[in-house]
Amino acid sequence: MRTLLLAALLSAAVVPRGAAAEPKPKWEAGAGATGLRLPDYRGSDESRGYLYPLPYFVYRGKFLRLDREGLRGVLVESERVEFDLSLFGSLPVDSSKNLAREGMPDLDPVLEIGPKLNLTLWRDRPKDRRLDLRFALRAVIATDLKHTEDAGYVFHPHLYYDFRPELGGKWDASAQLGPLYGSERYHQYYYGVAPQFATAERPAYQASAGYSGLVTGGSLRRRFRNFWVGAFARYDALEGAVFEDSPLMKRRHYFAAGLAVAWIFAESKERVEVDD
Repeated sequence: MRTLLLAALLSAAVVPRGAAAEPKPKWEAGAGATGLRLPDYRGSDESRGYLYPLPYFVYRGKFLRLDREGLRGVLVESERVEFDLSLFGSLPVDSSKNLAREGMPDLDPVLEIGPKLNLTLWRDRPKDRRLDLRFALRAVIATDLKHTEDAGYVFHPHLYYDFRPELGGKWDASAQLGPLYGSERYHQYYYGVAPQFATAERPAYQASAGYSGLVTGGSLRRRFRNFWVGAFARYDALEGAVFEDSPLMKRRHYFAAGLAVAWIFAESKERVEVDD
């Protein structure tokens, strides 16, 4: 489960892309490692470092793909419109190691899955650049594989810019910007304080639905023959979020970053032309 969530979390940064209509292997496989620096949750003032082995796999099927967009099922695809399924995840939090949550239940690993509509606003194929307006709606499931909890849903409309930076060599990059909205159940999972867990420093709190902050992020990646390297960073501005007055909100911003490397040791002989 943790491997699946890690792959979802890093999906924007740990898979390659290339020029449109260039034949590529239908699948590629490899292995590597990734290092992450993540706050315990959005709004936490405590962060952790993580080092994990990283399975590297790319699949370019007609309807099912695992690529720079993450794991997705492509339902509709055209020059300007794409409709697919997207996946995202977050790692668990041990409340005994987080001062603000001490004495509260742990936060289980979270899996987010749902539809995503991509509208291409502008495209420059010769320079391999594209600007999309994207609408992602994902159901949120918290689970430790022993029990599962409905943790609400999130809605994330955002601009997504894909381009090749002028850094020398075939580097690929992407950036995104847009607000995040969450349901009452989603915000309650992270920021709610039930009466039985209230203390003098941590009063009971009931979260509400609404604005969940402004999300910005970017990734940079490059393939070197049989090796691949990628990095990502994400910054969320949480000022004005509906849960801003929660006693579990200790910081009005969120910053996460990671670096990954992989050795690609196998690929299919079959080549496909996929605009990825």
